Amino acid sequence: MGALVGLGFGLGCLLVWAAFRWPRAERAPRSDGRVRRLLAEAGLREVAPGSLALLSVGTGVAGFVVVLGLTRTAPIAVVLGAGAAYLPWAVVAGRVRRRRREFAQVWPEAVDDLASAVRAGMSLPDAVAALAVRGPDALRPAFDAFALDYQVSGRFGECLDRLKDRLADPVGDRVVEGLRIAREVGGGELGRLLRNLSGYLRDDLRTRAELEARQAWAVNGARVAVAAPWIVLLVMSTQPTVIERYQSAAGALVLAVGAATCVVAYRLMMRLGRLPAERRILR
Repeated sequence: MGALVGLGFGLGCLLVWAAFRWPRAERAPRSDGRVRRLLAEAGLREVAPGSLALLSVGTGVAGFVVVLGLTRTAPIAVVLGAGAAYLPWAVVAGRVRRRRREFAQVWPEAVDDLASAVRAGMSLPDAVAALAVRGPDALRPAFDAFALDYQVSGRFGECLDRLKDRLADPVGDRVVEGLRIAREVGGGELGRLLRNLSGYLRDDLRTRAELEARQAWAVNGARVAVAAPWIVLLVMSTQPTVIERYQSAAGALVLAVGAATCVVAYRLMMRLGRLPAERRILR
């Protein structure tokens, strides 16, 4: 019995010594994956990446089955089914672009409302929370959640961090960090900082809108150039002579080379014609 007590005491001392001698290294927080960030920026935070992948697979299989039933040609069905599998990702990417454009248009108005509220004597946290009622419609849900967070915790910095996560917007990151700086500066500089921020956002929006208008022809041309050959192929594949040609090994090779060429050409044209994408550097 005494040996057992001594063994337990010695083991306890060893564990205490090990806790101070080899402290446990803190694990770095797991960063969100690329797909999860894409869904957050599209406003689909509640959608799991696995669900998007399953939807992509299901769309591809459905496209393959439909095209195979229409053409009775497996190589054509495989190529067009692969294109159908990309559709959910294209829809999410398009939603990201539309959401960023919508937010960029309303942020100057939101900052103007903040400046007016501060000038009227409201504190900065109360002015930010008031955007849930007086702010632009696109931003109200995020600021409504901010108002609830601040009412519960009273910690402005942490509530701003959660606000950035909900917005998942590059311009929103800059605005939130500007609010953080404005909170620290305070005093008479607060109103001027908000007015300068609003003017900067308006200038940036005007410049980017002009560039996007000039870029639109390149984007639309690339999409039409890629989609047109495959639409023509789908229409012509109802003819028996066309089906016989693409059922051979040579026909399958032509389809594979054509698909690879279209993908490379589309990516190259989009890269040459696109504007520099804003990145969330202040996450």
